[in-house]
Amino acid sequence: MASTLILNFLSGSTVWAQESVSVRADLLFYGDDTEFHGPFRDGETLFGAAGRLYASAVLNERVTIDLGVFGDHRYGGGGFERAVPIASLAIGGPRSMIVIGTLRARRNTITGPDRDGPHGLLPPIQRDSLAFERPYEAGLEWTARGLAGTHDGWLNWQRLNTAEHRERFDTGVHTQGRVVPGLDLGVQIHVVHQGGQLFASGPVADSAAYAAGALIDRPVGVLGRASFEVWAAMSRDVPDRQTPAASLTGRGIFLRAAAARAGWRGHLIVWRGRDFVKDEGDPNYQSRRLDGSRYRGTRDYSEAGLSHRFVPAKEVTVDLSGRAHRVEGQYNYSFRITAIANLIWRVR
Repeated sequence: MASTLILNFLSGSTVWAQESVSVRADLLFYGDDTEFHGPFRDGETLFGAAGRLYASAVLNERVTIDLGVFGDHRYGGGGFERAVPIASLAIGGPRSMIVIGTLRARRNTITGPDRDGPHGLLPPIQRDSLAFERPYEAGLEWTARGLAGTHDGWLNWQRLNTAEHRERFDTGVHTQGRVVPGLDLGVQIHVVHQGGQLFASGPVADSAAYAAGALIDRPVGVLGRASFEVWAAMSRDVPDRQTPAASLTGRGIFLRAAAARAGWRGHLIVWRGRDFVKDEGDPNYQSRRLDGSRYRGTRDYSEAGLSHRFVPAKEVTVDLSGRAHRVEGQYNYSFRITAIANLIWRVR
């Protein structure tokens, strides 16, 4: 199926008017083991691979069209978790770009499992494991990058409204700007919505979180580069608009310190929150137990981790990491390996 689609695309009469055409394969291999034993999150092992095979036509210096297929397979399973087409239009350049259709995979430039999320949001807002739990996103995205900072704004349409279920999408903004050398200010907003008017198949729900923070990042002697972040976060969870009493407003403080040198990175996270509940957030930070009951005290969570990135070939990047977690006085551990391979065959 994939080869037929790409051959048909390449043989089309319009291709030869383009500046360049290439066939690309973006592969993600992942293994994640979480050994959690507590009231907020179950342990789980995710082991598999996801890949994109597509043709990329550069129409000019500002317009690119990608067409191909995406597949995600969990090892030990009987087939694909998901197999869908890729179709995207990208308009812009290296500093600012709008993508319509299949969103491009995020390339994490900072080593560390706590930053692996699809859009680099804080883990209590969007858990990092979604990068391989849901490696496909489609909708609309605007990214910008310059000397003064970075911006990512997106709408990811996850599910249509049918007779069986409500529609579902998430949308967010992650913006970070340089104030003075070594000091950035940032804003993060994320909303998960479930609704739709065609079919009343389930509750209409909203879950939103907002965070504002500051980050200091500087070279520090033998530590290489050291950073410290502090974020204030708020959440508003509405599981059913028809049941206002079930809604919950929460808040939290997120602290993260890290040091990185020669491909190695160590980090420490401390979180204190009260009534913080966020759909797609890491349950270890939440004030709702696995059984759905509310945790009425102040939530304490912390983790320490060590990760290493190496590049065995110029097309391949491998990240190894291990973490120790403290969840309300209980201690757990997790480890992860991810590998990304980006292959390009120039056709014209």
